[in-house]
Formats: sequence, C-alpha cells, structure tokens
Amino acid sequence: MFSTRNRSLSVAIALVAWVFASGVAVVAADKDAQPGVKVFILAGQSNMVGAGEIVMNPTKNEGKGSLEYLVKTDPVKYSRLKNKDGNWTAREDVQIWYFQRHGPLKAGYGGSEKQIGPELGFGWVVGDAFEQPVLLIKIAWGGKSIGKDFRPPSSGGEVGPSYTEMIKHVKETMRDAGTLFPKLKDRKLELAGLGWHQGWNDRVNQAFNDAYEENLSNFIRDVRKELGAAKLPFVIAETGMSGHEEKHPRALSLMKAQAAVAAREEFKGNVAFVGTKDFFRTAENSPANQAFHWNRNAETYYLIGEGMGEAMLKLMKGK
Repeated sequence: MFSTRNRSLSVAIALVAWVFASGVAVVAADKDAQPGVKVFILAGQSNMVGAGEIVMNPTKNEGKGSLEYLVKTDPVKYSRLKNKDGNWTAREDVQIWYFQRHGPLKAGYGGSEKQIGPELGFGWVVGDAFEQPVLLIKIAWGGKSIGKDFRPPSSGGEVGPSYTEMIKHVKETMRDAGTLFPKLKDRKLELAGLGWHQGWNDRVNQAFNDAYEENLSNFIRDVRKELGAAKLPFVIAETGMSGHEEKHPRALSLMKAQAAVAAREEFKGNVAFVGTKDFFRTAENSPANQAFHWNRNAETYYLIGEGMGEAMLKLMKGK
C-alpha cells in the first residue's frame, strides 16, 4: 500500500506533468506577494465625462461652484484635494485610465483637464476604504443613449457601438495595466464594481424612455456575462439634473425607471440606486446656466461620485 507521503508525491508529480503538458502557469502562493488591485468601471455619457469647473472665475457668480471655490470656502471637507504646495493632490494609491489620459487620480479627469466628473469623489471614497491599490477605468462619451449607443445584446437588434467599445477598453486596460501603470505591475486585478451615470439621450426620446428599465437591466446582465462577473456590484446614479423642481414627464419616468432597476428582486443586494436631486445647485450658485450638465458645478459632480462610492462600498460589504 502507498503511504500518505508516497500518495502526496504521486499527486505532485502528476500535477507537474499536467502543467508542462497544458502550458498553464501555476504560481505558488507567496506570503510576501503584493496585494491585489480593486478595479472599478465608471461608464455613461456626458455627465460621467464631467463638466465640473475647476478654476474659480470671480466674474461669474464670484466663482461659486468651482472646485477652487469649494477648497477655499469649505476646507474641512475639501482642503485635502490640494497638497501643501497648493497643487491638486495626486493619489498614488488610486490610478485612473480615461482614454488618452491615465495616471494618479487628481482633479482634471473630466471633459478637459480643467474639469472634473464623478470620478474624483468616487475615487477618494473607494481609495480611502481599501489598503490595496485602486484602478478606475472611465469610459464615457457625450450624447450616448442606452437605447442605441450602449444597447446591450440581450435587448435585440444591433448591439450599440459604445457598448462594444466599453467592453473592449475594459479588457484591454486590465490586460495592459502593468505597462500603463508600472506600480501595478505583477499585481492581481480584481474587477470590483461598475458605476453608471447616464440618461439624457434616452429621456429626450420617448421610445428609448419607455424601454429604459428593460434596456438597463439587460445591460447589467450582459456586462456581467461579458466580463465574467456574475454578481458584479452595479451603482446607478440618478439623472436628476434639475433637482426636485423637475416636472417634465419623460424626465420623471426615466428617473423612475432607473430606481426600478435597482428595486428588481434579481438585483437585490448587488445593484444600488443613488438619488442625485439633492446635489443640484442653481445657476446663481454655479459657473454656468447649463442644467443638462448640472450647471457645470464641481460640487455637484464631486457629491455624485462620493454618493456612488459610498453605495458601492455598501454593496461590496453585503457581497
């Protein structure tokens, strides 16, 4: 009879033979290995792109609503966004990829280097929550609907080109993370969640509006399937650009559809809805009068991201 030792030796030899035959690399557990990387996708249209103004313009409402104004007038909450040299803080523990731009998270990853989107508030929340590094993959374009541009396969018809591009960019960025971000080289990447802020182009189209709940539900299922993450935490930020004063029927029905997706039984505990109406700031307290872009108010965009980050952590804790 084989002894336990002999049996273990035989299993080990068989495993080595299988490794060489299959070409699969098996890496032994290393107690000194670097911790993995939490990866979050931030996707949507122009309000995920972000139009929050960074620079304070004293001639426009005394600079209200800009990121510089926030740091100056509310240092308890926002002073950490700048370092002791007066430059915008770059978080080495939170890296971001946004098409042609990538590097440590700081102010300037919105529609231009002079703007922010939800990524800043989101990144600070999740960055503070984890000891291991965080990678944000931001994929957003202006003027995109889920009825057409982000249309998921399960909704039938032609798959949206933005949906296809999003999946491609996520896979490529995760594959090339070690090259794009040398500090993440040789670290294991864990896809941890997806944040979604989109809706304007569906809310102005009645057919898209009527199908929004089903399209977004299909989107969640399909993205999870494509990326191999069956219960990937998913956060939906409300399209609440006019605040509590919004009265347009299509706007109201679209926001209702967004909330209904998170309320579905199949998504209980893994999809969250973040109300954003409280984050609306009037044009008189903002850099611009442009309601569909949250009046370009940096505080609004920061709070949306912060709310999404907090909701994401709750989902992950439950998971």
